[in-house]
Amino acid sequence: MSTVDPTISALSVWLALESPTHHAPGVNGMMDLVAKEVEGLPIAVERLPGRDGLGDSLILRAGPNNGELAVAVMSHLDTVHPVGTSAKDLPVRVEGDKLYGPGACDMKGGAWLALQAFKEVAIAGSAKRPMVFLFTPDEEIGSPTTRGVIEEIGRKSAAVLVTEPARDGGRIVTARKGVGRFDVKLEGRPAHSGTRHADGRSAIREAAHQILAIEGMTDYARGITTSVALVGGGTAANVIPQHAWFSVDCRVTSLADGVMMENRIIGLTPRDPDVVIKVTGGMNRPPYEKSTAVAGLFETARGIAAGIGFDLQDVPMTGGGSDGNFTAALGIPTLDGLGIDGGGAHTLAEFGLVSSIAPRRALIKGLLETI
Repeated sequence: MSTVDPTISALSVWLALESPTHHAPGVNGMMDLVAKEVEGLPIAVERLPGRDGLGDSLILRAGPNNGELAVAVMSHLDTVHPVGTSAKDLPVRVEGDKLYGPGACDMKGGAWLALQAFKEVAIAGSAKRPMVFLFTPDEEIGSPTTRGVIEEIGRKSAAVLVTEPARDGGRIVTARKGVGRFDVKLEGRPAHSGTRHADGRSAIREAAHQILAIEGMTDYARGITTSVALVGGGTAANVIPQHAWFSVDCRVTSLADGVMMENRIIGLTPRDPDVVIKVTGGMNRPPYEKSTAVAGLFETARGIAAGIGFDLQDVPMTGGGSDGNFTAALGIPTLDGLGIDGGGAHTLAEFGLVSSIAPRRALIKGLLETI
């Protein structure tokens, strides 16, 4: 009779508890699992109540109280998959080296393995600095309720370790683009499209011009991308549309470009003076640039990985944002992509590689003991 891998069993419990961002009971259930796992250990637990209908946050503290800056670990326990995904489209299961399930890759796998490392170091008392582990409920929607606590912990830390999934076969992340999100609403003048066509001012026609203008702001050479992926408007097929709306996603590589692009998008002006445009939103994640301090922290991680037996590499600046953007922008040395290796994040084929768990857990343990 084959024995069940305890790692797979433990992580499968996390995957089976579905926790999409806007399902606070599921997210809070995940926070309960973490709190229960550290009961009786030399780890202090602080729970911050959720707000705006979102789940709670959890802060674990351990290590020496020696007045040094902390080493911080950050994970989010919310996922993008709606409740019911595991029952139907993405059941929790193992196929070869792949552990499938909602959030297996992004990022319950990384959160789980980092928690095991944190527990080991706390029990052994082998950290040189205070250790802080923040679990958040809302990263997948831009961390609207937790940015403040992320930045507060970051400011008190010598380094921040983020357990987003690894990239390209185990590489970690040392730079990310800044992310902006904008909502554009247009109001024209309605009219019957047959009898009073000339009296109408089409909000959709204006939106079409503005969408083309925004898409035209993409500049690959500078690392700037703009995209419109959600759009709507109108009331009936025979009415010149009074209302239209669309959303804008913007990615930049520098703070200066973030300011420039925010001004360009906020400052959209209508081609038709009889149509009113209202733009809300802005840059919600600053760029995370590979500073000298980040590069130094990466070299520390490379040395630890070599001792474990693997060659750690990083990837060029990646387009996706994370909570690491916030701490890196404050000048705090930040390493990201330290979580599980896998694939299919945000899809119905999401998986984590079981074979990556032990070495990446050992890497985080080494970082907690070394920094």
